[in-house]
Amino acid sequence: MLKLSGKSVYKGVVLGPVTVFRPQDQLVKRTKIEDPQSEILRLQEAVVHAQEQLKKLYDKAVKEVGEASAAIFEVHQMMLEDEDYLDAIHNMIQTELVNAEYAAAVTGDNFSQMFADMDDDYMKARAADVKDISNRLIRNLQGNADNGLDSDEPSIIVADDLSPSETVQMDKEKILGFVTIHGSTNSHTAILARMMNIPALIGVPMNLDELHNGMLAVVDGFSGEVVFEPDDQLRQAAQEKMKQEQEKLHLLQNLKDKENVTLDGRSIKIYANIGSVGDVGYVLENDAGGIGLFRSEFLYLGRNDFPSEEEQFQAYKQVAQMMGGKKVIIRTLDIGADKQADYFNLGREENPALGYRAIRICLKQPEIFKTQLRALLRAAAFGNISVMYPMITSTEEVTAIYDIVKEVQKELDENETPYKLPEQGVMIETPAAVMISDELAEMVDFFSIGTNDLTQYTLAIDRQNEKLDDFYKPHHKAILRMIQMVTDNAHKHGKWAGICGELGADTDLTEEFLRMGLDELSVAPSMVLKVRKAVRETDLSK
Repeated sequence: MLKLSGKSVYKGVVLGPVTVFRPQDQLVKRTKIEDPQSEILRLQEAVVHAQEQLKKLYDKAVKEVGEASAAIFEVHQMMLEDEDYLDAIHNMIQTELVNAEYAAAVTGDNFSQMFADMDDDYMKARAADVKDISNRLIRNLQGNADNGLDSDEPSIIVADDLSPSETVQMDKEKILGFVTIHGSTNSHTAILARMMNIPALIGVPMNLDELHNGMLAVVDGFSGEVVFEPDDQLRQAAQEKMKQEQEKLHLLQNLKDKENVTLDGRSIKIYANIGSVGDVGYVLENDAGGIGLFRSEFLYLGRNDFPSEEEQFQAYKQVAQMMGGKKVIIRTLDIGADKQADYFNLGREENPALGYRAIRICLKQPEIFKTQLRALLRAAAFGNISVMYPMITSTEEVTAIYDIVKEVQKELDENETPYKLPEQGVMIETPAAVMISDELAEMVDFFSIGTNDLTQYTLAIDRQNEKLDDFYKPHHKAILRMIQMVTDNAHKHGKWAGICGELGADTDLTEEFLRMGLDELSVAPSMVLKVRKAVRETDLSK
């Protein structure tokens, strides 16, 4: 039995098997071989396994994001059958007497470079696909198939750390909890845990080499402890805690279909935050009044090329239709900082949180932005969609955005494509936006306050830096005064203001938010009923 402590990012208790998640980039060594035929046989088995994995990924993606977005996995399957590619690996094994892993790595690099050097944009895009296929073969050859995440059994994910692009590819139905060595309380892993209502710990001093897939563990988000190979007494105690938590959740279910109204009659909208089409189920299950933040950048992560206009249109349209007329607020892509996609070629930055990200990319690379805007405007014709723009710091940025929107409208009109101009708002995430919120309120339809970044920029703290977690104080008076200022400026101009950052789910502040006059709180789906409970127990007349 091994007991370790860490920092809890979501409270809860779970007992289950472990899956050790290892980084995809594995060290490939050149090894001299004696029997090339057996090495080729190993490669063939790895190819068959890869085809099976890609088929599973395709089926999963079809359910979650539709056929258009899932097509990339069909492309990968076809490329795995390419005779030139496979012959090149076979030839290298036979002529140079090297191991299959090394031959696959070198061939992958060669073919990737060949595609990258072509003039045709479509062929250039295949460079990343070949690299991805080669990495998959190498993982299979090394016995690290899909990092251990292809198990049919739900498990506790144990890792050094997890990036947004890694978590977005995971099958959420198979995750019981998270335990990581590194990470921040504000990382996407933490946000995902809160959305899914599963316990998660960070800062746990584990040695991953001592852990293995299938071993049993207890994760206790209340005490901040994880126990590997617990004894019978601890297992029973964990099962009892899990039972108690289920009973509490059952009581919360009684709040479904109830209004978000205080004891003295003050009402507020409670919406939910999501990152994919597949998350809508959590929204409906928890009875949210709408979607206050659809993080559209997750359509861009975990892939090798930009999502097409049609892929995005289908995703936005599907969410709008599934929500049946309830409001769906979609944030335009917020790539950059901790959310990196190689094909954007953003380059290395000394401080990416203060760098080339979000609306700055959109305004500098308008063709990327226009593709997304076309999809959004087309989808708005099928439901109650609103659009909001992240990382705003000036009125000039809003003017530039509106100019691009007008260009998109003109293109759609010329092509006689049906669309609707949605309600447009901005995210208040920078102190600059707070200070000019009176001017911004004249230009936009609503404000959504992103408290995660607002706290980061106001307190000069990198929210991804785990060493600074003790200094990251979202309850800081400066933050609360800024929220009040933004709300007041919105109301002066007849606009509404809400919070879509993690702070909106902090029930210690629910009463204060109500007194501030906020119109909406958008929270992790798992927090909707908890916030509703806090609202309904509040009496603002006292």
